[in-house]
Parts: sequence; C-alpha cells; structure tokens
Amino acid sequence: MTPELRSERLVLSPYVATDEADFVALFQDETVGRWFGDGMQSAAEDRALFGRIFTLIYAEERFPVWAVRHEGRYVGHAEVKPSPESWLDGHEIVYGLNRASWGLGLGTELARLLTSYGHETLGLTEVHATVDSENAPSLSVLKRLGYTQGRQITEENGRITLQLTSRQPAPPTGE
Repeated sequence: MTPELRSERLVLSPYVATDEADFVALFQDETVGRWFGDGMQSAAEDRALFGRIFTLIYAEERFPVWAVRHEGRYVGHAEVKPSPESWLDGHEIVYGLNRASWGLGLGTELARLLTSYGHETLGLTEVHATVDSENAPSLSVLKRLGYTQGRQITEENGRITLQLTSRQPAPPTGE
C-alpha cells in the first residue's frame, strides 16, 4: 500500500520502528508541528500517533504514509490520504520537513512528488491540500506548483484554513 517513491534528492519509504524518535522530534518542533492536524500535541500523543501508523494505517492499508529521507537521513513526513474534511471530497497531500532541511528546495520537490503520485499513480483528477493561511512557506510551495486556492474556512479557534487544488489537465479528445 505504501510504495517507495523517489525524486532527484528524496526517498520516501514506509516508516520503520526505529523512526519513532525522529517522527516525535519532528512533530514536537513547534515550527513544524503546529501546522499538522490540530496543532501541537504532547510527545506521548505523538508516540501514540506513530504507533497508529502501523496498527491502523499500514495494517488496514488505509493510505500511503512515508518517512522522508534526504542523503539517508530522516528529514520529514508525508501522506496522500482521503480528506477528513466533510466539505472536501477527494484526496489531500500532507507533508512536513524538519528545520535542518529548510531552504534547500526540498519542500517543493516533496510536494511535487506527492502531487504526481496523486495524479499519475492514483489517477486523481484533483489533488488537494489544506493549509493554515499563516503558513506562508507551504502556500508558496503549492502555488509554485500550480495549486489554486478554493475554499477559505474559518475554524472554531478563529484561524483560517485555505483549500488549494492541483487539477490534472483533461486528456485531449480525439476528433
């Protein structure tokens, strides 16, 4: 269910048990973790989340979840999953990179790889991303890749979530 993916500099592979400390460190870094899901959680909650990758997501083949590696080192997390949002029908990409890998163009490379996987491998005509309106780096990456803004949702806490979409061009019709 979770195939290995490769780009020029990145390898995305299924998590292994020894990735737990790196996963928890990524999610515990406030500059990264605040953008995932509902934001920061305790280290214990992040360890439990890591465990659910194996006991639920992989075991039930729900959707692909990857450890992201650059030059053999863990640098981030990625997913292509059915959107949990009731107002967004389809699949969305989720990704985050540790601070040490920022500024190298890896975010764009990663988002491009996930988008291509969604369109080309999964056959999705639309690939979505939901992003906090204050997450300027992620918004910049997605817009650079041709994502267009759709809905704007005001969350219960007052924050704004933006829905962005990459649309696969329709194949040419025969005449």
